[in-house]
Amino acid sequence: MECKVTVSQGELDQREIDAYIQHGIEKYGRKPVGLNIRVDGDYVDLDYDFGHVPFDRIRRITGYLVGTLDRFNNGKRAEERDRVKHSLS
Repeated sequence: MECKVTVSQGELDQREIDAYIQHGIEKYGRKPVGLNIRVDGDYVDLDYDFGHVPFDRIRRITGYLVGTLDRFNNGKRAEERDRVKHSLS
């Protein structure tokens, strides 16, 4: 997927734009889908857009932060099954 780049209030050469895209990849660990660059004299303001960020639901169960129970051993599974679940009703 190509990164859509918008430069405002100035001009930049393609090498500098590519360096800002690479900076985003190194800093955030993934390639941006969009980059807005606002030129302010010798400085630039960078606004990266990474699009939709998928995430897993994390819950606190039996004292552990977990997304799924598939890594629990039999003892922890039994502890989760036997716990008292509170409701808001």
